[in-house]
This record gives sequence, C-alpha cells and structure tokens, in this order.
Amino acid sequence: MKHFTVSMIPFCLFLFALLPTSHAVAQRFSTAEVARWRQQARQITIIRDTWGVPHIYGKTDADVVFGLLYTQCEDDFARVEANYIDAIGRLAEVEGESALYHDLRARLFMDSTQAIAQYKKSPAWMKKILNAFADGTNYYLATHPNVKPALLTRFQPWMPLMFSEGSIGGNISAVSAERLKAFYTQSKSTSWLNYDVGKADREPVGSNGFAIAPSKSATKNALLLINPHTSFYFRSEVHMISNAGLNAYGAVTWGQFFIYQGFNENCGWMHTSSQADSMDEYLETVEKRNGKYYYKYGNDWRPVQTQTVSLPYKQGDKILQKEFTMYRTHHGPVAGQQGDQWITVRMMNDGLNALSQSYLRTKATDYASYNEVMKLNGNASNNTVFADRKGNIAYWHGNFMPRRDTTFNWNQPVDGSNPKTEWNGLHPVGDIVQVLNPVSGWIQNCNSTPFTVSGSSSPAKNKYPTYMAPDAENYRGINAVRVLSRRSTYTLDTLIAAANDPYLAAFEELIPSLVSAYQTVAGGQGAVSPAVTEAVDTLRAWNRNYGVGSVAQTVATYWGERIQRLARGRIPAGQRPDQLRFTAIVVNNTTAEEKISALNDALAELTRDFGTWKTPWGNVNRFQRLTGKIDETFDDQKPSIPVAFTSSAWGSLAAYGARTYPGTKKRYGSVGNSFVAVVEFGPKVKARSVVTGGQKSQPDSPHFTDQANLYCSGQFKEVWFYPEDVRQHAEKTYKPGDE
Repeated sequence: MKHFTVSMIPFCLFLFALLPTSHAVAQRFSTAEVARWRQQARQITIIRDTWGVPHIYGKTDADVVFGLLYTQCEDDFARVEANYIDAIGRLAEVEGESALYHDLRARLFMDSTQAIAQYKKSPAWMKKILNAFADGTNYYLATHPNVKPALLTRFQPWMPLMFSEGSIGGNISAVSAERLKAFYTQSKSTSWLNYDVGKADREPVGSNGFAIAPSKSATKNALLLINPHTSFYFRSEVHMISNAGLNAYGAVTWGQFFIYQGFNENCGWMHTSSQADSMDEYLETVEKRNGKYYYKYGNDWRPVQTQTVSLPYKQGDKILQKEFTMYRTHHGPVAGQQGDQWITVRMMNDGLNALSQSYLRTKATDYASYNEVMKLNGNASNNTVFADRKGNIAYWHGNFMPRRDTTFNWNQPVDGSNPKTEWNGLHPVGDIVQVLNPVSGWIQNCNSTPFTVSGSSSPAKNKYPTYMAPDAENYRGINAVRVLSRRSTYTLDTLIAAANDPYLAAFEELIPSLVSAYQTVAGGQGAVSPAVTEAVDTLRAWNRNYGVGSVAQTVATYWGERIQRLARGRIPAGQRPDQLRFTAIVVNNTTAEEKISALNDALAELTRDFGTWKTPWGNVNRFQRLTGKIDETFDDQKPSIPVAFTSSAWGSLAAYGARTYPGTKKRYGSVGNSFVAVVEFGPKVKARSVVTGGQKSQPDSPHFTDQANLYCSGQFKEVWFYPEDVRQHAEKTYKPGDE
C-alpha cells in the first residue's frame, strides 16, 4: 500500500503559495485595516500592576479580547505563535520532518476547512470575539515591525476553533503519533497494548484543585485552590474587564481569549486533567477491492473514505512536501493498525461548542449558571472543581461523555463492525460523576479517581458505568485526602499551607522495602558498605517530608528513580500500571540485592557530581530562568534558587519536575506548579497568586523573575481585583499601540 510521495519546490515560491511568511510581505497590512484596529484600540485601557499583570478594560467583550491578545503578544509572542503552529498542524514547517506526523495527526482530526465552516456558522457574539482575537494579534504585528514570526504572519479568526479547550491538543494528544506514522508509512506497527516505556519515564503532568465549603471556612465563605501543573510559562496571568459584564481573573493559555482556570466576583473554576473516557478506538475489518478499500459494518461493506493531503516540512533552505492519503470510516480517522485490522478513533469534534463553553463559563454567576453552561458538553479532557459566592462547592468528573453499551470493555478497542458499539448520544450533565456540597466540607481532585474526591462523602463507584471514571488513585490524591481531612477550619493562609504540604506519600512503601532489603543483604553473606548503612539509617529516620536541607530526600529520589527504571522492564505485557500498582511492582519485583545495588549506584553518582552523597536536596533541585525562550537553557555556573518541592510522582502536592541538562549536574525545573492561586468568595473576593518566575519572557524586564523567590518558597502575592486597588498598584497605563 503506497501512502505518500515526496516532491520538492523552491522555498520562497511554496511559502508564497501557502501562506506568506516573509516578514516584509507578511506585515503589509492594509491602511484601512490598521486604521480600524487603531480605532478599536482607543476603546481599550491596559493597566499593568506592580507585578506586570495586565488588567484589560474595554467597553465590549470583544474590546477586552483585542487587548488581551495584544498584551499576550507583548509578553511572549513566540508562545502565542507556537500554540497555533501546533494547533493548525504546521509544526513541520518550523521543526522539519520529525514533526510531520504530529501535523498529520492534527489534520486527521480537524483542518482549516472545518474550522472556517464553524466560524461561518458561529453566532454573532462569537464572531465578534473571534474577529477580535485575530485583530488584536495582527495589530500587535503591525505596530511591532521588528518582531520576526517563525511562520504565522497573519492570524485568522477561525484559528481558535482548532484549539478550543485550553489544553493544547485536548484528547488528540492521546493519539500516538508513532503508531500513526507506522500505519501511514507501513512500517512495523506498534501494538495498541504495548506499554509506553518512554512515556513512563516522563514527568507526570496534571493539576490539583481544592474547594472548601463555608462549614470548614473561618470566614464562612467558600475557598478555592487553583493549582495547574503544566510546562513552565504555559499560561499567563491576566484580568479581563468589560462594561458588558465580563470581570474574570486567572490563567490564560497563550493565544486563547478566555480565562482557563480562574475566578470572577461570583465563582471560580479549576480544571484538572481527566481520564474520564470520552474517546474510543474501533477495530475495523478492511478489504481491498479493485484498488479501493471497504470496511465491514454489520452485514454490509462500506467504502473507506479517502482524502489526499500534501503536508509541507522544512529541510534546510527548502520546503519539501509529503502527500498522504488519509483514511476514515464513520467512526473517525484511521490512526493505526492492530494485526490485520485498522484502528479508527472517535472523539469530540465540535470546536464551536467547546470554545463557547470555555468562554461563557467565565461569566457564570453561581453554581446553577455554571452548570447550565456545562450542558454544552464541550469539555472532553478536564474535570472541574468549583466554588461560588453563595457557598456552593462542586465537582464534575469530565463533561463530554458518550453513552455506550456497558457490556463492552471501552478501555480497549472495540469491534467497529458491530453496530452495538455505536455511541448512543451523550450523557446529560446530570448523569456524570459529580459532587455538590458534600457533608465532608471539602473537595479535592489531583488527576485521580473521583471516588475519593470528598472523603466519606465521595460518590459511590457502583452507581456509574466504568467508562465514566476509570481513573486510578495516585499519591497526590492520597495525600490531599489526608491533608484536607485533618483540619477543621481553613483560611487563605492554611489553604496555601495545605497546597504546599510536604509529605511524599510514595515513599511510605518504597523506603520500608529498601530497609527490609538492607536487613536481608546485611544479615546474609552479602557485604554492604558503611555509606550504604549510613544512608539506610538516614532514610529510616526520615519523616518523608520534602525540604531544601533534606539529605534523605536526595538519596530517596536518586535511589527511587533507579529502582523504578529497573522495575519498568518487568511490567507484565499489556499493562499500564498506575502509580500505586507500579510501586507494588518496584517493591515485589526487584530483589533485595538489586535494591541495595541501586542505592550503591545512587550514592556513587551523588559523590561524583557533588563531592559527597550527603547533599541537601536544595543543592540539587534548582530554579533557573536565563533566556525566556520556549526551549530554555541551564547553566550550573549561573545563579539559581533552591526548590524544596519535587516531582508529583512521589506524591508532592506542589509539583516540580526537574532534571539535568547537557553540561549540568544540578537539576532544573521545567514542569509543575505554574499559575497557582487561592480565592475566597465573600462580599468582596479576596485572592492571592504566584506564577513561575514572572509575567514577562524578556530577560531585560523587571518582571522576568520578580516572582521567582515567592514561587520557590511557596509564598503568594496579593491579587489586585477591584479598580481602586488596581489603580493604587498601577505601574503603567496605556492603550494598545501607544506603549
């Protein structure tokens, strides 16, 4: 089967035909356009506070969106552009052939033709917002001729419809680009059941959300913790205010026009990544007849739909193209192969509803109105932790939820030829796993099961189909339940303390297993070094809390990583173990000798790199921001800040994923806590927040690392929400194009 051809055309001619990328040509906006944008800019006021956070005021919501995109481009145009290059499937034009199948995946599930069609059918209010998105971004480019886009020199109003939920890729990121490549190049196929060892080595990402009811609040006002764990600098902190009722504060993903995780005067929302099963894979039985493909459905054979697409990719100073024939059935695009059967993927594909829901929820006034917006069923990848001014706290596990026959195992690909595997519409919001005002007085979700979300007040698992909540428990979830259960009253200060609880629950089982291994080896014929004996004693006495001065944390981490890598190769075929089951594999499937050998190796590495294995964690785990580029560089010889909190893999509620880089022995963070906030919903909203490093990506800005010390020590700054407070703490006031 031949799936692609390669052709070559001159670099400049191809780019001109596809989309202008020459800086001189691209920014040749018409005089009329610039005049129209300048007139709209007169209606917008931007106040940067003393932390550089933009408070954007406008007459209409569209005015505020215009100003928002303008400020985002000011703060980090590269990230705004990168998110859309990714979303519209043109990454290979920047990164080369290695990104080609990333782009093919994007085109399989959504393309510009579909997005343009959705834009055309959008209601008038949404069109105004989408137009403002493009106008604000383009006005920035028009007024900043020295900015050199990597690819996109004109933004179009349909683009956000390809990037609609606030989480880049949403469910699409779960589709393996490698498996897709194997199918479309007919190389050796990767089985759907193979455990992704490489993925297991990557830092866990996700988020934490806590809500505290008035019964557990010192002020009798509901409280909310907003704690996304993402790649650093993934979202910026903003405040959007219009005369049309918009007044939302929080985190905005670069290039989007709504507060993704945040609050308004009346309520707040925190999204955590969900494992609720909102997408499915189908095994299609396919035959080739007279050069065309057909797939079985019931007693019939239907033609496989085909579409030819030519994808460009950069190679040196030229652009090459690969032409693919994409395949799909009524279930969705073909994204892989298992044995002789093709795998199709079905998922939510309604960018307009998803984008509408994402925006409208920022104007919700209470639980009832937020729940009403949820009825759009446009959120396929997130759970929601919620609190409002009326004292309600709530949780929804997922949102977009297809109704399916429960006799099938939806965790595995199902038979595409069997009509009984069809989706039967969507579950209404009232059907999904949720909690409202639990007796326990608190809600937590840390990307784990919803059946421990409120302790003893949690939903009953047996009341829901398995596909609604296949999520496993994790160590953050275990720690969150422990932390929230032990305190009777919360304030903003104690909620911050709960979010920063230092206990590392994963080591509850790992350290005793090492101590036992030591006793076995030392009590037998094996020899143990004095260093191993001292290290085991150090770990035995450790309280499992993180801290910059903790030597035990350093030893435990270096040893834990080694023994996990060893155990990873012993995972039974076809299993994808959660954190708890994987710990059991580590404990039970490695020998005492292997555990002690791993400790020996850890101590040797620490001694080699730092002069002694007795190295405090803060000497190893560091924060550093040098360039502000998307791909940051790190240097042991340049200043950095110690960080106590650590990888969420160990159960650290405050997450900090760090590793070494070429030329470094110290570890530098790149993923984990990003925008973090606590909010109290009283007669007047009160909030505190912190972001990784600072608001600006330019190293010469005073706001490049002005929050770094707060961030690294788990401290928060005051949020200026009301006009009088914003004015009192104003650093700069201007209109787009004037600065």
